[in-house]
Amino acid sequence: MPNSFNALKELRVDDIHCKYFDLHALSAHGVRLSDLPFSQRILLENLLRNEDGVVITAEDVLALARREPTDRTQREIAFTPARVLLQDFTGVPCVVDLAAMRDAIRRLGGDPARINPLQPVELVIDHSVQVDAFGDGDAMAKNVEMEFRRNGERYAFLKWAQQSFHNFRVVPPSTGIVHQVNLEYLARLVFQSDQDGETLLYPDTVVGTDSHTTMVNGLGVLGWGVGGIEAEAAMLGQPMSMLIPDVVGVRLTSALAEGCTATDLVLTVTQILRSKGVVGKFVEFFGPGLASLPLADRATIGNMAPEYGATCGFFPADSVTLEYLRFTGRDRRNVAICEAFLKEQGLFHESDSPEAKYADVVNLDLGQIEPSIAGPRRPQDRIALAAAHTAWNEALPTLVPTSRPPSEGCAKATISVDGQNAEITDGVIAIAAITSCTNTSNPSVMIAAGLVARNAHQRGMTARPWVKTSLAPGSRVVTRYLDAAGLTEHLDAVGFDTVGYGCTTCIGNSGPLLPEVSRAVTEHGLVACSVLSGNRNFEGRIQSEVRANYLMSPPLVVAYALAGRMDIDLVVDPIGVDRSGANVYLRDLWPSQHEVRQVLDEALRSDMFVQNYAEVFRGDEHWNAIVAPKSSMFAWDKASTYVKCAPYFDDMLAEAPAEVPDIANARVLAMLGASITTDHISPAGSIRADSPAGQYLLEHAVPREMFNSYGSRRGNHEVMVRGTFANVRLRNLLAPGSEGGVTIYLPSGEMMSIYDASERYRAEGTPLVILAGAEYGSGSSRDWAAKGPHLQGVRAIIAESYERIHRSNLVGMGILPLQYTDGQTALSLGLTGHETISITGIGSAISGNAPTVQVEATLDGRAPARFETLMRIDTPRERDYYRHGGILLYVLRQLAQNPS
Repeated sequence: MPNSFNALKELRVDDIHCKYFDLHALSAHGVRLSDLPFSQRILLENLLRNEDGVVITAEDVLALARREPTDRTQREIAFTPARVLLQDFTGVPCVVDLAAMRDAIRRLGGDPARINPLQPVELVIDHSVQVDAFGDGDAMAKNVEMEFRRNGERYAFLKWAQQSFHNFRVVPPSTGIVHQVNLEYLARLVFQSDQDGETLLYPDTVVGTDSHTTMVNGLGVLGWGVGGIEAEAAMLGQPMSMLIPDVVGVRLTSALAEGCTATDLVLTVTQILRSKGVVGKFVEFFGPGLASLPLADRATIGNMAPEYGATCGFFPADSVTLEYLRFTGRDRRNVAICEAFLKEQGLFHESDSPEAKYADVVNLDLGQIEPSIAGPRRPQDRIALAAAHTAWNEALPTLVPTSRPPSEGCAKATISVDGQNAEITDGVIAIAAITSCTNTSNPSVMIAAGLVARNAHQRGMTARPWVKTSLAPGSRVVTRYLDAAGLTEHLDAVGFDTVGYGCTTCIGNSGPLLPEVSRAVTEHGLVACSVLSGNRNFEGRIQSEVRANYLMSPPLVVAYALAGRMDIDLVVDPIGVDRSGANVYLRDLWPSQHEVRQVLDEALRSDMFVQNYAEVFRGDEHWNAIVAPKSSMFAWDKASTYVKCAPYFDDMLAEAPAEVPDIANARVLAMLGASITTDHISPAGSIRADSPAGQYLLEHAVPREMFNSYGSRRGNHEVMVRGTFANVRLRNLLAPGSEGGVTIYLPSGEMMSIYDASERYRAEGTPLVILAGAEYGSGSSRDWAAKGPHLQGVRAIIAESYERIHRSNLVGMGILPLQYTDGQTALSLGLTGHETISITGIGSAISGNAPTVQVEATLDGRAPARFETLMRIDTPRERDYYRHGGILLYVLRQLAQNPS
């Protein structure tokens, strides 16, 4: 391997001799390391260490090192992450694809053993537990029992994978949420790798199949979310092609004011940066305010980078980082090595570190942050708590179901819960969930929630009876410190019993509403709400019957559960009454920052982390009772409704096609507006019995109570293709006035499900396209948002703009992402979606001869509309992927043709 810069140096820490690639070696080439943002330095080390003269050249290294902040030249680099992180929803299809690749490479005459992770891969099972039981001391046991009943087949498959693949470890269920487990245990900060008998040091970097992989950037570990397709290629040793990112700096000053939480801070950051426009960019935090932020707060901000659109939200390692590693039980000798390496490399932030040069700088005074919530549909739509009541009234008309007559005014219903009658109206809170990696990882807001619960319980208050309450800690450490603080009993008493250790409501595993509330929603068109400490509140994500979803801090979740409705001014109005009938206000329940810190200092101990992670891979009695086969090739069960051999390699040829074909006479499957998220596209949440996926399961003798969720069935493409574009809140402009996954089958004018229409088109050999607005594919890094359309026959998307991860996933599945130019839109071009679409010039664009392709839209024999679109295949490596029909086919052919 070339070492053009003579950068390999030695470092001695106590009695340990290590080697590393010294960034300061680049100073001989005019590089001022102190000018570079810390995140860019980590990228630079990655290139320097992996320079091979072919994929990464000396010119690539210098191009990154010398890049000026104002330089907008697009240059491709190849990034090689140190490890890959998976969760079970997105991880199972990855493993399914790897198992199918073993079958395919054997058919091509290659060695199945080549299909094996070359980088460390860790999968945390955290997305499968659902909130079936709640509000009692046995809720968790009941939910875990149901989790294993539903998912035993998936879990056996993952156990097989752990035995059959090298470098692959599984963290069993009921441990915690993947990003918190990563933060508290899996993250290394600095890798110590054995290279020819010597220890090589390099920064821990990670890509994950969950978009909130960015949480670990709060620990100084550079990482971000990718689609499962890209993750599979990274596992197999393929460097990731990316453009050199701009780095936007956020200068923090001051400190949070009394009454404000890390959640209020991150909702403000999300609003500011989403408005600023940081999609595809790195965001790096610096400034004097950095010292006031504990690591948990940094991780909270890093976690929500996908919500503000950035590739990552990075905090450089400093003394706070090292103390966190020690406190969470990391080996102290390893921490000493981390400190020595980072300081030697110029990767350690000190109070007097020179300010780097950024592409742009945003100033944020932490003292100006105010209590906030966000909703009802997007995390960037921040609302000051003092204005929440007014914002609700303004939002309500946009939330009323189309089936409800407009003359009815505010909907009301009288329900009976536990023998008590109550009137509920629009704005009723049906779900209140302390959930998600974003906030349940943060001890200060969890302690605050416990203190609000304690203060309410002591005054005889509890959550309103119609509210489905739940607490899903991010790890078992949370339970330990809540127990030690004496707060668990109070959370239980007001309704927030622990329901499991996993994402639960944040990922849509909220389970059914109370039957009485569900009937009111169905019969009266009631607009029900959820309040949650999550990171996503997109339409249809949390629960299909809930139309408005609000993000907020855990203590505010408790407060709103006590109130039971959104149409309340929590700053002014009483939340409820105590046992004596006196009004109780939020200010009466809210703890001071001093009290939170005092309780936290007394309750949270280092040994809790050590004990919790001592046998993290062992699992409980449910996990250990699962029997998995030991074999190199997986024995597919054709009757399985959970795990089926992926079809992407069926009839695959050993060589890629010689020419890239154009797309002729395609029809529009769906015409969509702006801000279509991967939640709208990818199957998620519960499976309705009357949906194409539900009908498939019923035909395969699966009882309704065992349908499980779409996420749990991501390993079965038959279920997933039927659920693609099936979100109950999807609005397809081809079917005006409709809501849900329906479309018009254009040849006959019939309205039907999008899946049924795609099947008709597929049988006729008709290619399909999607027309869309801005920010197409924002949200989670869901590979099925690309796999599903691919299997439905979608060949191209024409949109106003794309979110980073989804655009990459489309290319990875061989779908052509096209973007309108010169401010054009489907509306400005007069497109109705009823046209026949032909796309030409694809081969020339793929060859790099032109940045655009031509689109011709013909309707009823009229003169066609002709316009140019920008081909959003952004790098030469992505062109290779598209030429081969997708990234997996590309990698498989490389492995089959190069046996070494």
